[in-house]
Amino acid sequence: MINAISLKDIASAIGAQLHLAEGDSENTLIHSISTLAKAGDGQISFLANSKYRSQLSSTSAQAVIVNADEQAHCQRTALVMANPYVGFAKVAQLLDTTPAAAHDISSRAVVADDVVLGHNVKIGPNAVIERGVQLGDNVEIGAGCFVGQDTVIGADTKLWANVTIYHRVVIGKNCLFQANTVIGSDGFGYANENGQWLKIPQLGRVLIGDRVEIGASTTIDRGALDDTILHDGVIIDNQCQIAHNVVIGENTAMAACSVVAGSTNIGRNCSIAGLVGINGHIDICDGVFMTGMSMITKNISVPGVYSSGMPAAPNKDWRKNMVALKNIDNLNQRIKTLEKLQTK
Repeated sequence: MINAISLKDIASAIGAQLHLAEGDSENTLIHSISTLAKAGDGQISFLANSKYRSQLSSTSAQAVIVNADEQAHCQRTALVMANPYVGFAKVAQLLDTTPAAAHDISSRAVVADDVVLGHNVKIGPNAVIERGVQLGDNVEIGAGCFVGQDTVIGADTKLWANVTIYHRVVIGKNCLFQANTVIGSDGFGYANENGQWLKIPQLGRVLIGDRVEIGASTTIDRGALDDTILHDGVIIDNQCQIAHNVVIGENTAMAACSVVAGSTNIGRNCSIAGLVGINGHIDICDGVFMTGMSMITKNISVPGVYSSGMPAAPNKDWRKNMVALKNIDNLNQRIKTLEKLQTK
């Protein structure tokens, strides 16, 4: 069922000032969100990037979320607030039509006798909930999920289909796990004995705070001895790898296909772009932004933006640059020799 919400209620919910265009009223209903270029009657849009300002004059959106500087360019009903992108996010939540991961406790789910179920728990078909598990109020477990022994999942947390949660994992409230995510698998721990790999049992846990979201097919390894920890508000994109004993601070974000090696500590409010590789056994302070394809090999103790990825270039130019790079040590030695000659 599609929700419909009045302009007045939307403005109140997102903290915006409502400026009505001719023909609209506070009770005009909004049923969905679209882009400025495609929105029509009953739809709301937003302008968060000034390069799309020209679309304000031609949009057919019922209403547009804008900041105060852009209001003069808007010919439609305007909802004015400091950060239109935040407004868009809040409206999207109001109009969200995403279905539940499960609708009841399926007769085809396998639930151990001693599992503690909170109020209104939903478990989809073919899910397996092992002994000693505790599920908080309103938890949703999608079809085909596995929740291992003695795991605790907090209230209002949702697992989409085929999520695997190993044993003794602790998950907080209001978390979201997308399909095929694996939490608590073994970390990559081995000792080499005369050329043969000897497995080291991974005896730690994974501890996940409140309001954490994990993307599809992401893997978070359990600790070797201590725990792997994701603090409150962390968001991880699809197909990321978090190794054993990693600690990630509050509200840090990681984009797709980035990886963190074992025993690394990442601070609060960091942003990790896609395809970033972070070495093990290092410390990264709060407030660090790592741009796409960066390779982080050492401690970072000063907040700021860090980069190392090489942008694409025409192949001919790239080959020339690689030849120059291979010769850079020789060039450096020649410069040092010249400098010594100049000082004589």
